[in-house]
Amino acid sequence: MRSLVFLEHHEGELQKGSLGVLSKAASLGEAMGVVLGPGGKELAPRAGAFGATGVYVSEQAELAAPLPQPRVDALASLVEQTGAEAVLFGASVLAADVAAGLAARLGAGLNWDLADLSLADGELVGTRPALGDTVLVDVGWKGSPRVALVRSGALDPVESGGSAEVRDFQATFSDFSTLAELVEQTQEESTGPSIEDADVIVAGGRGLGSPEAFSLLEELAAALGGAVAATRAVVDAGWYPYATQVGQTGKTVSPRLYIACGISGAIQHKVGMQGSGTIVAINKDANAPIFDFCDVGVVGDLHQIVPKLTELVRAHRGGQ
Repeated sequence: MRSLVFLEHHEGELQKGSLGVLSKAASLGEAMGVVLGPGGKELAPRAGAFGATGVYVSEQAELAAPLPQPRVDALASLVEQTGAEAVLFGASVLAADVAAGLAARLGAGLNWDLADLSLADGELVGTRPALGDTVLVDVGWKGSPRVALVRSGALDPVESGGSAEVRDFQATFSDFSTLAELVEQTQEESTGPSIEDADVIVAGGRGLGSPEAFSLLEELAAALGGAVAATRAVVDAGWYPYATQVGQTGKTVSPRLYIACGISGAIQHKVGMQGSGTIVAINKDANAPIFDFCDVGVVGDLHQIVPKLTELVRAHRGGQ
């Protein structure tokens, strides 16, 4: 399988999601990375450590702003030049737009929300959740190139210690692709790691009782050097930002430690965090479903347990 992997980058770093897809693609065959926009030549060599045999780079002026349509043009040019059999993306707002536009441009099949990729008889097969994430199904493509969008956090980057040849290329842009102009780009200020990158996540559900109780989780997460996440019910109620949602309609995470506070453990949430290394559940309901799949379960009042846990962590770390 010869594939192109769209390597999204932000603030001088290749994004974890796209590197995870690159590692998986490299395990299935020849994987070439694609880095578009300013700083591409500096970032491209790093992809070799995650399995890329080469990286195509274009820093053309049309790619300066993080807009999807010029990237569709660039990838379409590469598919034509290389004869790639698949174009793979790690899910993000930008990647989803680019993947959809590329599939439409090439008349190609697009499978999205994939949890894994594999080969069967030499053909690419995607695995995606179905029926409310209660089952996993295999999906395929009728023709080539195959376009795939992998669920955020579903695949972890694996360093292989290799190196990649960096290759410049020039894309041809359609007139209509350069008509949009990015007027302003802003982002929410935050401290600490994102839930996609955090090794430790402290997550809260409706069992917290109020949005103010999230301060308890924030203190524990800060003590552990982690991030705070939430369930869909919580973000729908306006208690916490949508960017922190874990689950079927949120993000998939796989930290080393996941502490679930006041979370019942419904299947819609489970599918977003079941890949965590160690799962600790704190819930006053001894019959909560989350106790069926957690590694450590604590039955009790989280409002008393979480502050005590925070104190212990701080004491262990010398008050830091």
